[in-house]
Amino acid sequence: MADTHQRTGVNGQIPPPMGRDAIAHLLTGKLGERQPTPPTAPPAVAPPAVPGGPTSPTAVPRLAGLPTELLPVGWEVIEALQADVSAELSKKDPERTMAEPDRRALARSLANTAVADWATKYAQGNTPLTQDEEARIATAVYDAMFRGGRLQSLLDEDGVEDVMVDGLTAHVEYYDRPRRTIDRVADSHDELITWVNRMARQSGQGERALTQATPMVGFRMPDGSRVTASLLTTRPSVVIRKHRIRQHGIGELVQWKSINPLLERFLTACVQARMNVLVVGDMGAGKTSLLRALGREIPPAERLVTLESDRELYLDEPGPKPGPVTFAFEARQSNGERSTGDRLAGEVTIADMFATALRYNATRVIVGEVRSTEIVPMLQAMSAGGSGSMCTMHVRRPHAIVSRLVQLCTEAGMATEAAHHLIASAIDVVVYLTYLDETGIGGRKHRFVSHVYEIHDVVGEAGRPTTTNLFAPSGGDPRAIYQNMPSFIDELERTGLIARSWLAENPHGWWGEPLQTVERR
Repeated sequence: MADTHQRTGVNGQIPPPMGRDAIAHLLTGKLGERQPTPPTAPPAVAPPAVPGGPTSPTAVPRLAGLPTELLPVGWEVIEALQADVSAELSKKDPERTMAEPDRRALARSLANTAVADWATKYAQGNTPLTQDEEARIATAVYDAMFRGGRLQSLLDEDGVEDVMVDGLTAHVEYYDRPRRTIDRVADSHDELITWVNRMARQSGQGERALTQATPMVGFRMPDGSRVTASLLTTRPSVVIRKHRIRQHGIGELVQWKSINPLLERFLTACVQARMNVLVVGDMGAGKTSLLRALGREIPPAERLVTLESDRELYLDEPGPKPGPVTFAFEARQSNGERSTGDRLAGEVTIADMFATALRYNATRVIVGEVRSTEIVPMLQAMSAGGSGSMCTMHVRRPHAIVSRLVQLCTEAGMATEAAHHLIASAIDVVVYLTYLDETGIGGRKHRFVSHVYEIHDVVGEAGRPTTTNLFAPSGGDPRAIYQNMPSFIDELERTGLIARSWLAENPHGWWGEPLQTVERR
């Protein structure tokens, strides 16, 4: 049998030792092959139509500061045209048998025709619209039907991560610059509520409207953005979480400085060696992005089940390279009513989906985010043979990881001692992401791995799982620097992706230049 301290390649051969220069050259070349495809602009949309009569300047939507030009007509005209085009589309495809791309192409054509007809009538008593103005009206109608309507121009901006609407005011969060506030994105609260309910219907959540009876609603927009809306706030409020990146791999995380080339190899080897990985961090730290990238490293011969409360991983969609057969489960909100046992009618939680998901004989399970009682079936799946499974969890500080896990387990009804043993038997590696936001002081947002822990068994009768710092901040650098050799290094080396000599060799050099914080500039 080969010595376990040797690196065995995927073809069973043992590669020769490599020096640091050769390693750096290899990793640089590897990353060069993974250049991300720059995001493409959304396809041009054909001009739609607008019914109604002449509109006074005061009726034009006051979308101060929006990235697109103001429409030459009031938004109520767009609403009326959208209703006409939708009705015509229903006549053409009453059973919705057309493929979605064909249905949308037909909608664009119908919108063009409707706008042209309306513009002819409009010109009889007003200054005729230019071709560009008609095109912008048409785009607005199409956006109202299939995209974000009046808010779409905000979602189309480069770098947008979140759009938060409080009444009529919107606050836009970017990944690389400070927040921007727009004074007016709707003419009334009723208009905002109407927008929410139309978008909910488009997403298949038509049975759940935002009303006083059901004052909270969540759904996914056609582009994958996640919407949460409520009437329980002082004014109607909407938060849209946009997924800027859906097809990235782990190589892109190196280019974005979230990890370095050594961590890329280490984490990829953990996935290939079927380590159970927990990705943790504060809100907005990039947990889902890292989990998605790690999920894309699962070999294509495997079977994967993903469980999410809100669809964000998209591992069932084609990625930058072939992946495993993937079944993506998504939880479902209730319709607001309660059934037997005071349970919300129609609600399906992540914990509810576990039993069905495990019957799919998946080789791995990924939970998008563990928030509640689903922690127990997740850990049980990991410890009972689900090697290579992964999930994320919200934790504010690295030292609180085990405490947070125990808290969720005890809330699910487990005894503390049992929770300790389950955690120790289920989790191999914990990756902590730090989120450093310096946009308020003239800097930018930084998201990076700062800690990697190995979880060991419980020590003593009533002890807790012990941990080892594999990577942690060092020498004034807040990012993850190698500290200790993992006990499973033999398993990592057998993947042919990493050698133990790489870990200890110049550990501070793998990040390259220092983190460009405000105080360092």
